[in-house]
Amino acid sequence: MVALPGLTPAFSSGMATVEAVRLGDRGAETRFVVEFAPGDAAPKYRLSSLSNPDRIVVELPGTGLAMGAMAAPKPLGAVSGYRASVAQGPQSRLTVSTAGPVSVSKQFFLPAQPGKGPRLVIDLLPAASNALVASARQEPASQLQPPRAEAASAPRTILASTGAAPASLAATGSSKTSLLPATGQKSRKMVVVLDPGHGGVDPGTHGPSGVEEKTITLAFGKELARQLRASGRYTVYMTRSDDTFIPLRGRVAFARAHHADLFMSIHADSIQRDNIRGMSVYTLSETASDKEAAALAQKENRADVIAGIDLKGETPEVTDILIDLAQRETKNYSSHFARSIVSYASQQTAMLDPSHRFAGFAVLKAPDVPSVLVELGFLTNPKDERELTSQVWRRKVAGSFTRAIDSYFGEQLVSTEP
Repeated sequence: MVALPGLTPAFSSGMATVEAVRLGDRGAETRFVVEFAPGDAAPKYRLSSLSNPDRIVVELPGTGLAMGAMAAPKPLGAVSGYRASVAQGPQSRLTVSTAGPVSVSKQFFLPAQPGKGPRLVIDLLPAASNALVASARQEPASQLQPPRAEAASAPRTILASTGAAPASLAATGSSKTSLLPATGQKSRKMVVVLDPGHGGVDPGTHGPSGVEEKTITLAFGKELARQLRASGRYTVYMTRSDDTFIPLRGRVAFARAHHADLFMSIHADSIQRDNIRGMSVYTLSETASDKEAAALAQKENRADVIAGIDLKGETPEVTDILIDLAQRETKNYSSHFARSIVSYASQQTAMLDPSHRFAGFAVLKAPDVPSVLVELGFLTNPKDERELTSQVWRRKVAGSFTRAIDSYFGEQLVSTEP
């Protein structure tokens, strides 16, 4: 427990309150999350990178601290310690001690959810020297002074956010649209295309009871579409809403024609061994991506291979590079979303190990649409088959997918329409 002189349990109206902090392990990155009270607006904040010793300081003017904000999480990854303090103004200060120099690879707000306030997320990555990623929303440094108590060690880089919208993932260069518009702006809904696998003359695999994959995938797709539409946050299209056969390339073309921000192909698996069960999520493999880029580059009509870019008249070398760059960014988004699905779905259903896999499925090869293929489970496993045919299971797993989609879009660098 960290002692905070002058801390009071009540704060003036209009102030934000830090309720808790927590850490998360994201492989090479360590995630630091600041949770604010329900009903709070995302507050202004400022990050400072300091050395001797290495640490990141989060200053939050006009923000108070609840008791939960004082509890230091156990050291994890790049984070070796934590302390909180409050100064006059009031202004809260969160000091994150690190095991060495770090950079802030991402920083953004996640929107409030029922019963919870907004969350400030800061991803820390070990670095040769402390350097913060610049925000797209800079605030004059004079408005927020460096920490007085730590003036002996001047900050290398200063980063500020207005809190009006999620702070940017400045390095990605995405051009998608935010769920959280800035003040005075409006945003379009994100477009999600759901692709229930198989259909018509192509039944897919089947289980011991005789239930067919095409029936399972359509039922799940409809339930997921229902929940996404009910949220009011998304425009949802389905490649098929009845027992219709659609060629694989037609599914990809459908997603691109509807300007999809996310494409999900839904399937069920089968294997000779009936003891294998669990969900898995596939994204495009590196090898498959290279082959697809080569095939796209050989097409005579190169118009609109990448949305908004006409490649007609470009040399093969330029075409290859542009397609490769688009695919690399898209694959990164796809993998990020796949990890989000695994994280949320694993709380509701059994998962195959490893859960995130890579393959060259044709439906994953749109070069500019983040895409995943989900194998809901194994129809050849009796327990999976029972769950896949259960309306209760569909409802709760579709709910976990909806939360994964919320999380995915909440972390994207976005631009807003006037």
